[in-house]
Amino acid sequence: MEGIGDVGYAEKSVPEPGPRDAILRPTVGLVCTSDVHTVHGAIGERSNLTLGHEVVGVVDAVGSDVTDFAVGDRVVVGAITPDWGSHEAQDGHPSQSGGALGGWKFANEKDGTFAERAHVNDADANLARIPDGVDDEAAVYACDMMSTGFMAAENADIPVGGTVAVFAQGPVGLMATKGAAMQGAGHVIAVETMPERQRLAREYGADEVVDFEAVDAVERIHELTDGSGVDATIEALGSAETFAQCVEATKPGGTISNAGYHGKGESVPIPREAWGVGMAEKSIVTGLCPGGRLRMERLMRLLDAGRVDPTPMTTHTFDFADVDEAFRLMETKEEGIIKPLIRFE
Repeated sequence: MEGIGDVGYAEKSVPEPGPRDAILRPTVGLVCTSDVHTVHGAIGERSNLTLGHEVVGVVDAVGSDVTDFAVGDRVVVGAITPDWGSHEAQDGHPSQSGGALGGWKFANEKDGTFAERAHVNDADANLARIPDGVDDEAAVYACDMMSTGFMAAENADIPVGGTVAVFAQGPVGLMATKGAAMQGAGHVIAVETMPERQRLAREYGADEVVDFEAVDAVERIHELTDGSGVDATIEALGSAETFAQCVEATKPGGTISNAGYHGKGESVPIPREAWGVGMAEKSIVTGLCPGGRLRMERLMRLLDAGRVDPTPMTTHTFDFADVDEAFRLMETKEEGIIKPLIRFE
């Protein structure tokens, strides 16, 4: 990213690891819609910034104080790499280390992962080994899509046997749908209009798919719940309109779990009456993709056990030299793209 709206390639020096850091040689990566948001100014001015935050790879170098990883280890690193000694991490909010969204370093505070080498801070706490039985092409989904989508389901506080509606079935929404099913939801409603995403939603556990272009999504959700609304909604798009629909579709006492990246506008309105004029006991919970070694190890365990297979979300594959085309497709959403995978070697 050269500046807002301007991307290209650049030659940079290979980064050096600090005492507790590591240098990663990426093997497989994914392009994220949030990269597109960043380029269009969602987090402000950036210049000469390497993009990308979803990769797996091989450890290329380690700092003098790194004890748990060595050169040659095959590893995954979360999209969010907290400073684990921060006050925020000690207070139970590592993704916010150093301030709001402070754990988000790749392609925000420092160079990201669309490069031949990537710097990882606090390596012992932010890297995790990939089990021999898990392919890179699956492991890379743990970096963000699985971690964020499952977080959305965890934050939704879905009772066992309860009802949940997941608005938008992009990669995060699909993983939220899968997470809701794994958490024991009794009825999972996916809101989506694109046929391939509808198909994947059913594959990942949706009992009902509501096409928001064919019907009013909120009305249909109320019909499916005998007028009560769902126990929980998950906003996985980052749209003010969709967020309002989540509030409207959630029953009194329910939870609205926001995982969407709201990259446009100055505010996100809450529909006053649907919110019970502030007193309907509807909880709004937000979160940023959980990172860290423990989180990645748990997600690796799910992949290794065959509990989830994220690879059907990969609709396109590109060599690193063609990452600009992958980026363009994520911006235009052409060719039915869901997630483009990048091979670095």
